[in-house]
Amino acid sequence: MVTPQNSAYGGGALPKKNTNPVDAQVGSRVRLRRMLIGMSQERLGELLGLTFQQVQKYEKGLNRIGAGRLFDIARILGVPIDYFYEGLTDASSRGFSENDTSPPIVEFMSSPEGLQLALAFTSIKEPKVRKRVLDLVKSLAEDKDSD
Repeated sequence: MVTPQNSAYGGGALPKKNTNPVDAQVGSRVRLRRMLIGMSQERLGELLGLTFQQVQKYEKGLNRIGAGRLFDIARILGVPIDYFYEGLTDASSRGFSENDTSPPIVEFMSSPEGLQLALAFTSIKEPKVRKRVLDLVKSLAEDKDSD
């Protein structure tokens, strides 16, 4: 009988499960769309018959979303299936090293603050005001860099 203690892994610890980059991409896009339409993880879970913890695991890419479930998610979030694969390249599907991270724009847009900032900025209709807001943000970023 093979146990963790006498398996090929040596001592008692099992190897850490790596997140598949495609699963991480799909989960990230689920999160982004859910946040864009103002839906909570709890609500998406209710509509899918899942707990919000399961939705969290999907969004983090820890659990793979099956084809039927992805179809349901796309319908609920009002997007086509290919939305979840936008920006995915063949090279990115081969895997990441442990040091790789999501592109900064994906991280930003997946955060509550980034989403709120983007939605607020796009609601500004006056081009001169948008330019002033952009200049303000740039100057704040420069001040941080000089500290």
